[in-house]
Amino acid sequence: MQYKAAIFDLDGTLIDSLADLADSANEMLDSYGFAQHDIDAYRYFVGNGSRKLIERCLPADKAKDNAFVDEALARYKACYDKNLTHKTACYAGIEKMLRALQEKNIPLGICTNKHQSAADEICQKLLSAHDFVEIIGDRAGLPRKPNPQKVLLIASKMGVEPAEVAYLGDTSVDMDTAVNAGFLPVGVTWGFRPREELLEHGAKVLLDSPEELLTKVVF
Repeated sequence: MQYKAAIFDLDGTLIDSLADLADSANEMLDSYGFAQHDIDAYRYFVGNGSRKLIERCLPADKAKDNAFVDEALARYKACYDKNLTHKTACYAGIEKMLRALQEKNIPLGICTNKHQSAADEICQKLLSAHDFVEIIGDRAGLPRKPNPQKVLLIASKMGVEPAEVAYLGDTSVDMDTAVNAGFLPVGVTWGFRPREELLEHGAKVLLDSPEELLTKVVF
């Protein structure tokens, strides 16, 4: 069928942010004298919001202490605020893909579990050339993905039905979100997780490069 809108995950889909996320979390860990993790570990620590990232990278006993997690989360966010676009950049081909969609008058949106202030600043610095109907991050009152509430809010604002939306992401959380919302689940293989994970969680289309979007999905 022909799709009328596209909604994107942010980290691992539009932007390669893994190094800045890892550096910031490791800086937080080092400030406590805790062991740091290599960058590949963060491919599986991220995806469910900043708090879950901190719980996953802290020592197990500290991760069970809610008060300590709150403190570590605040310390991590202060570190990340300094690193938002230090090493982060759009993946090759993303800008061209977004321009092609806009030339077709396809409304665009972003839904991420990254905290809202970080998502807003990164998008302003790296993606301001493109018009997004809505950029929704982790904010009070809205459940995180894979709950579909946030992406359905974006679709409603776009004025399209769920079945008319292609949702692009790089993790199981994203594919589950698309399935839960009734969107077309489009998995991108250049991100943080393997293609097998995307297929296991319902991906109907896999993209190995951004330019494949307009050949594999009809807009």
